[in-house]
Amino acid sequence: MNEAKIVVVEDEPSLVETLAYSLRKQGYTLFTAGDGRRALEVARQQQPDLVVLDVMLPGIDGFEVCRILRREMNVPILMLTARSEEIDKIVGLEVGADDYLTKPFSMRELVARVKALLRRVRIDREEFAATPNLAAERMVFDTLVIDLSRREVSSQGVVHHLKPKEFDLLVFLARNRGIVLSRDLILERVWGWEFDGGSRTVDVHVRWLREKIEANPSDPQRIVTVRGVGYRFEGDV
Repeated sequence: MNEAKIVVVEDEPSLVETLAYSLRKQGYTLFTAGDGRRALEVARQQQPDLVVLDVMLPGIDGFEVCRILRREMNVPILMLTARSEEIDKIVGLEVGADDYLTKPFSMRELVARVKALLRRVRIDREEFAATPNLAAERMVFDTLVIDLSRREVSSQGVVHHLKPKEFDLLVFLARNRGIVLSRDLILERVWGWEFDGGSRTVDVHVRWLREKIEANPSDPQRIVTVRGVGYRFEGDV
């Protein structure tokens, strides 16, 4: 997928130059922006296959840019930051980032993350193309409805607006209903083996899901915790 379009959002000119050189060398088409407002303009114009987004930007910061992009398009986002605190990673994931890279990083690592994210996009598209009836595919568990083609979830007739990874996680759990899934397996299948956010990422996303789809999030009946292992989805289609 080396014909992919990538938008790099970074306000350090020297780093932009290095990133652009490294990614163009891989055959990607590059577009750049040095602040949040310009990033939104370029992304809307180009409809890229991937966004590499720095957190610390003049004007609108990277978190807000990520939040806005998530509302407008389904594009993978790799966030860059000079901060390494876990809370920053959690915030980045909460607003919709797909992966997180802390400065300083090697160009080899960044290129590997980019390739991994684009590979997942390609696989998703191939799976969609290979399933002609996917447009009509829904999973229904009593009052919980997961619409795969619309990427929409509703329960008790109420539509819930899930973040991309929340939806991916719910679908993975539902497709493996009744099976105990370890946190490591969930991380590998939903986030990709290159992701280094740790198992707490899974716990946080499960908590967010429960708050939206469980009648009583403090006593979950749909996404059940299996102590010391991971989670199990309960329900018959």
